[in-house]
Amino acid sequence: MLTLDKIYQAQYALKRVIRRTDLISAPNINKASQIYLKPENLQVTGSFKVRGACFKISQLSEEERAHGVIACSAGNHAQGVALAATAHGIKSLICLPDNAPISKVEATKSYRADVCLVEGVYDDAYKRALELRDAHNYTFIHPFDDEDVIAGQGTIGLELLEQLPEVEAVIVPIGGGGLISGVAYAVKNLNPRIKVYGVQASGAPSMLNAIEHGKIERLERVRTIADGIAVKEPGVHTFDYCQQYVDEIVSVTEDEISTAILALIEQHKLIAEGAGAVSVAAAMFNKVPIQGKKTICIVSGGNIDVTILSRVIGRGLQKSGRSCVMTIELVDKPGQLQHVSEIIASTGANVVSVHHERVSHTADINGCYLRLEMETRNIQQINEIRQLLTVHGYKIVEG
Repeated sequence: MLTLDKIYQAQYALKRVIRRTDLISAPNINKASQIYLKPENLQVTGSFKVRGACFKISQLSEEERAHGVIACSAGNHAQGVALAATAHGIKSLICLPDNAPISKVEATKSYRADVCLVEGVYDDAYKRALELRDAHNYTFIHPFDDEDVIAGQGTIGLELLEQLPEVEAVIVPIGGGGLISGVAYAVKNLNPRIKVYGVQASGAPSMLNAIEHGKIERLERVRTIADGIAVKEPGVHTFDYCQQYVDEIVSVTEDEISTAILALIEQHKLIAEGAGAVSVAAAMFNKVPIQGKKTICIVSGGNIDVTILSRVIGRGLQKSGRSCVMTIELVDKPGQLQHVSEIIASTGANVVSVHHERVSHTADINGCYLRLEMETRNIQQINEIRQLLTVHGYKIVEG
């Protein structure tokens, strides 16, 4: 049984292992609210997962330690288990999906764990881990559906109330549900007036669907840049805790996640992975009713591959109006490109790429397309450019 005593026990056990991450004021994330960030991306191993993994491993018997442990993960739980097992002198084997970011795979190896890459997503790695557990008598460390693991994650809830006793709402990422189960249990038992909101990626809404339909369901597929929460099926324990203690679960799009990652980089110099940024995305885009409330967004992890980060930044720039690609239909005659450039320059935007192409033989013989990539300030400036081009007789085909 999960109890407050167990969460307090976990807090004591983890005192010398984890960092107590400070709250960061984030006034520009949502100006209608008082937003604070809980930056678990700055935690040991770069994610909150180390809390649950370390507490679970600290509770193993001598016999279980002797056999070694096995875990499955999209990456963050893997590092937590690897770190904790090595610290206790225990052998660990981690099954990761083969599409896990390289940075997470290499980081797991750096903690001296053996790694088994499994074709597919988290759930496929989970199945393989159970097969290996049965074959070799390992102790399985579940990433979320284990009450010791949940208790470890619940230590974040205790910290939130100690750091901001007057908090009115907490926004938490959800994959399998271990983090929100622990946080919500701790928060609601100590102050039931505080609202707890969960956030999933729209491409992996397993817990959202389960709560809406009143039963655990398995998604046929998941697809999201938030690989840390790309879970097809929530846990039995976590589903029950979410039903009891979570006020609402919402989803955010890929563009919204990208925008949140960009905002954290620019405004707070914090690198968050997609899973870690969904709570901030929910606050930015008013997915939950937090207007006028003191709200904490848990930034659950920061282990994002740099190649993915560059693509995410590009997407975030487009979503926030900082970058724009526009295709304009022109008459192919001298001076057209110069005139278009002058119009754009008059607004203060900067053209960074130009592609000029004559149309096919089936269209106007004098027609052509001009594809421009621009650095812009915001959506308003993009709309101003569109309006000026239209006024001067240019037809915008795309953008």
